[in-house]
Amino acid sequence: MTINEIRQKYLLFMEKRGHSIIPSSSLVPEGDATTLFTSAGMQPMMPYLLGQKHPLGTRLVDSQKCFRSGDIDEIGDNRHTTFFEMLGNWSLGDYFKDKQLEWFFTFLTKKDEGLGLDPKKLFITVFGGGSGVGKDIESIAIWQDLFKKVGLTAKEGERIFAYQSNKNWWSRAGVPENMPPGEPGGPDSEVFFDFGENRLLHEKSPFKNEKCHPNCECGRFLEIGNSVFMQYIKNEDGSLVELPRKNIDFGGGLTRLEAVTNSEPDMFKISSLYPLIQEIEKISGKSYSDVINQPSMRVIADHLTAATFLIKDGVFPTNKAQGYVLRRLLRRAAVKMYFLTGNLEILEKMAPISSLVCQFYSPIYFEIKKDIPVIFETIRVEIKKFGFSLDKGIKELQKNPHIDGKTAFDLYQNYGFPIEITTEILSQMDIKIDTNQFETEFEKHKELSRTASVGMFKGGLEDNSKTVTAYHTVTHLLHSALRQILGNHIGQKGSNLTAQRLRFDFSHPEKLTDGELLQVEELINKTIAEKQAVTREEMPKEKAIKEGAMAFFGQKYPDIVSVYTIGNKNNPFSKEICGGPHVTNTEELAKIKIVKQESLGAGTRRLYLQFV
Repeated sequence: MTINEIRQKYLLFMEKRGHSIIPSSSLVPEGDATTLFTSAGMQPMMPYLLGQKHPLGTRLVDSQKCFRSGDIDEIGDNRHTTFFEMLGNWSLGDYFKDKQLEWFFTFLTKKDEGLGLDPKKLFITVFGGGSGVGKDIESIAIWQDLFKKVGLTAKEGERIFAYQSNKNWWSRAGVPENMPPGEPGGPDSEVFFDFGENRLLHEKSPFKNEKCHPNCECGRFLEIGNSVFMQYIKNEDGSLVELPRKNIDFGGGLTRLEAVTNSEPDMFKISSLYPLIQEIEKISGKSYSDVINQPSMRVIADHLTAATFLIKDGVFPTNKAQGYVLRRLLRRAAVKMYFLTGNLEILEKMAPISSLVCQFYSPIYFEIKKDIPVIFETIRVEIKKFGFSLDKGIKELQKNPHIDGKTAFDLYQNYGFPIEITTEILSQMDIKIDTNQFETEFEKHKELSRTASVGMFKGGLEDNSKTVTAYHTVTHLLHSALRQILGNHIGQKGSNLTAQRLRFDFSHPEKLTDGELLQVEELINKTIAEKQAVTREEMPKEKAIKEGAMAFFGQKYPDIVSVYTIGNKNNPFSKEICGGPHVTNTEELAKIKIVKQESLGAGTRRLYLQFV
């Protein structure tokens, strides 16, 4: 089965059990300035897990696009990727452990409804107790009964393993001791697939001289699903008490599920990635069967997949925030291709690989005619520009085999090498540098890239400030103002909010004149001064669109959507499908000033706004 078939089978499986299917959210979280990317399936669901009612009910299912920038350095082994889809099902105060574990086990093992995996290949982990919470004996009993029904004895320590909170407890802050007051969390139960002892791929495990077990990370076992039982909340006094309404938060890696369904421990041989590997073989003239080539080919395939999805969701290469991460992905892929082939001219041949990604995932995520040209050109231009810097930088490095940390940092300033790329090149050339000196130089530069800011990667732990919420409302005012001044061809391509400014990307073929910028600015400030109400209502998607609500971002929406209207409902200034948050009246906003505009190429422009 391919991931497209598994995705559809899972959604239908849960739909038959009363779940409403919801579409994937964008990889760039909307209205959340505390995190760069959607990195887990639960991230867009947090308002509902924390108590807000979902318009589609208490049983939900989805396949959420995710990107984890923290995994970039791990790419190259057989099972890690930066981009992935997370299958998820959610119970918001509805069913709990018994139904959740039974349904997942059924989906994994039944051929007609699910994947038809051999139950003998499945191993389980549960919470072993700690921090005032007892061992999860309830889950152990449920799992033992499920295995018994298929003729297997599931003894603890043989098929079921209990671990402490660093392995089998989930909260946004990690282990119970790190949870702030008011934070929900709970024990979880993971399912692992056993590829067999003869399929050992790595011996990096600290337990390699002991009996193999699911969490030893030797490559034999692969985690394929995690059921979180969100049943506790942290008190001010540090204690954990049970929630009156318990939730289920399940996540299953879609690509991993294809790997185990086909009994293939190399995840890069699945349906979405192996065609890219084969194309890389053609371009480079190298074979994937040669293990020395595998890490580089895996990096290229993963990074170009992730880049394709990020560009689709409105991210373009820049030196800040999401754009910096995209630039790093493309440059790292280019470095790997260069060291694979030794040929700079080949780098531009990497761009068409994005077309294979679009074709595989259409029509779920991409519109071929609309998306391929923009994505292709963005990748081609970025890699071509970097090719010149790469050539110069490598020549400089070859001149000086005893490079120090300061010189390595100077390469960043002189040739546009990100620090991580310089490190990558030096490691390929077996050149070591003074990392302390390197970090000292880079410390002065961290604020420019912003990707080193710990707060940007916490997954949305901090509340959105009033300023960020206000800027989110201004995105609606700006979107509408641009359409009124420039025309209805304007479509939002993305936005990024911080407490200091709003960044807004939109489709438009040419630079705005000073007069047009002034008109947009004045129209927004006039609307703010008029103290117009901002109202929210839930309605069927078709009704919202029929009534003129704008729905951009190139994404699918659930059947019931939230619509935010600014101004009189019969003749609104703005009406958009959106997830919020927003102010309740424009009088809560300060005047705005457009401080900068940029071209992103491919008929896309960017504006920066600030409150004054």
